[in-house]
Amino acid sequence: MRALKILLLLPIIALCFGCGSDTANKNLRFGTGGTGGMYYAYGTELAKMISTDGKTRSLDVKTTAGSAANLRLLHEKFLDLAIVQSDTLSNAVNGLGVFAAIGEGSGYAAVAGLYTEACQIVVAKNSDIKTVNDLVGKKVSVGERESGVLQNAEQILLAHGLTFEMLEPQYLSFADAAVALEKNQIDAFFITAGAPTSAVAELAAKKEIRLLSIAEEIQNNMMKLYKGYTRCTIPAGSYPNQTSDVQTIGVKAVLVASTDLKDDEVAYLTEFIFRNANTLPHNSGDKKLDTKYAVADIPASFHAGAAKYYDTQGVKVNVYSGKSGQTIKASQD
Repeated sequence: MRALKILLLLPIIALCFGCGSDTANKNLRFGTGGTGGMYYAYGTELAKMISTDGKTRSLDVKTTAGSAANLRLLHEKFLDLAIVQSDTLSNAVNGLGVFAAIGEGSGYAAVAGLYTEACQIVVAKNSDIKTVNDLVGKKVSVGERESGVLQNAEQILLAHGLTFEMLEPQYLSFADAAVALEKNQIDAFFITAGAPTSAVAELAAKKEIRLLSIAEEIQNNMMKLYKGYTRCTIPAGSYPNQTSDVQTIGVKAVLVASTDLKDDEVAYLTEFIFRNANTLPHNSGDKKLDTKYAVADIPASFHAGAAKYYDTQGVKVNVYSGKSGQTIKASQD
């Protein structure tokens, strides 16, 4: 009987050991998002390029619900790397919102701001929805639970005097939301991602769509109220039949790494990203990635390995020292 119990426990013991923080001989677990978003596109392309380079461990790309899920999974040591929204990262670092129960962020640190993520609100071209206020009473996907999109959707609605209770909210991934709009099962959907986003581009190839703009005064109010937001333009032509620019709000996509990763490994990854920035997916409206953009307005301390690379470029950053909001170096000069 005792032998049987031991045999039954072996798979559980193996699983527990597999979830530990020691990744010395394993692929790096890289949290992205849903398959229809820019996180996934960026992660899969980076993984392919890293594999070809062959100078560090391979990246094992994981699909997740998005930013909030990625930060929780990093904290719990189920991921080694992840891409997250800067506004969600700010909440995690300070133990706010959905992170209040977890406390101030620890176990992960920033590597680089990668590109601007546009808050996109998609409707059918022939829809009677012309502004955000017209979403009242409509079936609207507001993003998956544990996604950064969910918070963006709520804050955009609040800035217009609306709440989820005034719509019929649906909690769908990018890909599922695009399918639902194509089939007229929903009236609109929110996504936050670099533009063009594959889920939206694929939808636009099948069905005529429009993206809603957010008025300048609403953008101003949101930037005053919430950390991490910036103005964002989705250039005309980003999607099929998009004939004019779309003015919206945006956040920064930030690569974060477990503080268990060795400094040299993170320094290499940081250098690799800058060296290959032009060929990695990004927002079409962004300029070329540089160190100034990568370290500006990042609401978390940096991994010592990333700091090692920035030091070679003459850039000083705050370095992680136990919690993602605590530092051991002076800020960038």
